[in-house]
Amino acid sequence: MTRGKAVVIGATGQVGRAAVRALARDGWEVCAASLGGGVDDTWPGEVRAVRLDREDDAALVEVVGDGCDVLVDVVAFGGAHARQLISLAGRIGSAVVISSGAVYEDDAGRSLDTQGGPAGAPRLPVPVPETQRTVAPGEATYATRKVLLERELLTAADVLPATLLRAGAIHGPHCRSPRELYFVQRLLDGRGRRVLAYGGRSRFHPAHVSNVAELIRLAASRPGSRVLNAGDPQAPTVAEIGAAVDAVMGRETRTVLVEGAPPDGGVGDTPWSLEHPVVFDMSAAERELGYRAVTGYVESLPETVAWLVGQVRERGWEDVFPRMVTAYGRDALFGYAAEDAWLERAANA
Repeated sequence: MTRGKAVVIGATGQVGRAAVRALARDGWEVCAASLGGGVDDTWPGEVRAVRLDREDDAALVEVVGDGCDVLVDVVAFGGAHARQLISLAGRIGSAVVISSGAVYEDDAGRSLDTQGGPAGAPRLPVPVPETQRTVAPGEATYATRKVLLERELLTAADVLPATLLRAGAIHGPHCRSPRELYFVQRLLDGRGRRVLAYGGRSRFHPAHVSNVAELIRLAASRPGSRVLNAGDPQAPTVAEIGAAVDAVMGRETRTVLVEGAPPDGGVGDTPWSLEHPVVFDMSAAERELGYRAVTGYVESLPETVAWLVGQVRERGWEDVFPRMVTAYGRDALFGYAAEDAWLERAANA
């Protein structure tokens, strides 16, 4: 006897792969829907894979068919996707939808959207509860679209119970923009020194993909309308992450810490670099779902590093991870010439 029918939209992405695996192992009859209709080799054989363009409303109706007990959507953004799901309320028992921790703003209106501008970076409470204010809903940015998605789904709670998971910095295999590459690639390139801004104390709460999948699994069995943070049991500093990657790869890097913002056009800037910590309160997930993390950051790192090394062994990182080029630029992550010049000036100062 199964727990019921589950449909996962975005099944072959990083979170989708893990969600399908977790649900299937928990006894759900899973339909794994993705644009290419692919299959992950870690899924149980009974998982049914189908092609789906989630922008095609009729195609989604066909995939849901006579109905499902839970629909998991890992690729939803904005009001249109919220309304698409709500239109299926009569066919769906409940939904679990991935949102983002990027939605939060501080009491002065600062958020991750403002950190590069005059307003500056957010100064959020540590840890951040789900009751913390968010950016205004809209279609302008990633964060505003996620808030709009949340608001519309929560407003429809009477017809479609939906759990919104505000995920931190998702990490693990199959990530399209893996932050860990910042340290892994430097070691592969033989770099013996690194510079870290903000004294290496930056903290941006990570969320291993298996922990996000565990929250999805728990929420699927406990339908409700709620917003919950999704993160690992620890939020290490960027300096601690760098040291952990060194340990996995059997290397030791001399770290130069810089107080304050990255100097000279981004030297010491990393994918985790924030002036103030962003750490999520996980107590609501523990209380409402009985959540217990599957893994911690350091414990999960060897698998992530091995996957990354395998990905860039034969091809350049720019070809493997084009989204990182778009997000950070080619020289921002591995601008060795600028870094060396700054280190030389600092040594002679």
